[in-house]
Amino acid sequence: MVVAACARRGDLPAGPAATPGSPTPALPTTPPACADGWDCDQVERFAAAEAHLDRQPGRLGIVVQDRVTGATWRAGDVDGRYWAGSTPKLAMAVALLDEARAGRVTLDPAAHRRIAAMLSVSDNRAADALWDSFGDSATWLERLRRCGLTSSGYVDGFPRRWGFVKSTPADLAALMAYVLERAHPDDREYIVDAMRSVGAVQRWGVWGAGRRLRPGVKNGWSIEREQGRDIWITATVGFVGPEERYVVAAMYHQPPRGGTIARGVHVLTDLVAIVFGAPVPAPAVVPSDY
Repeated sequence: MVVAACARRGDLPAGPAATPGSPTPALPTTPPACADGWDCDQVERFAAAEAHLDRQPGRLGIVVQDRVTGATWRAGDVDGRYWAGSTPKLAMAVALLDEARAGRVTLDPAAHRRIAAMLSVSDNRAADALWDSFGDSATWLERLRRCGLTSSGYVDGFPRRWGFVKSTPADLAALMAYVLERAHPDDREYIVDAMRSVGAVQRWGVWGAGRRLRPGVKNGWSIEREQGRDIWITATVGFVGPEERYVVAAMYHQPPRGGTIARGVHVLTDLVAIVFGAPVPAPAVVPSDY
């Protein structure tokens, strides 16, 4: 993507930092600039990010949405289905909080602790306990789709559970938008704060935007078996910028040979860092549990 003879508007738009416990302030407005609502510096960063994506083996897709202007940038395979890893835990959390608000389920202190553990350190046992306590596979799939994962589903030959779901980067972006724009304000504030303060195991992917832009993240990572071969998967979804202005989702399937979780983590973290002008290589914590 190349744009010539543009008047630059500088870096990402600045805005007031959110204060814990306060309502989400009104989103700032920014006039359109170079191309498709993005300023010239951002267009150049997108071009660099796309070049980084094109150099990677395997299959990779990323979506970035500006919630102020409505502009969306997509690169790679964003509509193909990937193993989602632990990213459906974000949908599980918001779905349960939604239903508790509506009086359809009751969340006791143990359930709230499990939701917190899912969001903070992607706790699998917490997710399993919630999955088993609040419905069957059909009920859960309906919830996931209601929260934005509309083209997601279980995988034939695998258990019909949260850890065996395939999704798309576009779906993950829709899930994050659902949290930010449709969840109850108190639940949104809780989830946003939790995603901004994740444990070390999730400090990669969207986290690569850098502390200045106050990102929040939910990540997924695993090794899955397809047609007798191991597939190394990493996925990341979250928000970046003042008032959670930018929604970001990216998913990566590496080739069966030569893949590692560490490679996937660094590829996605550097990809997001390039998009938002952070230093590369970006710092990232590689999970050890897979």
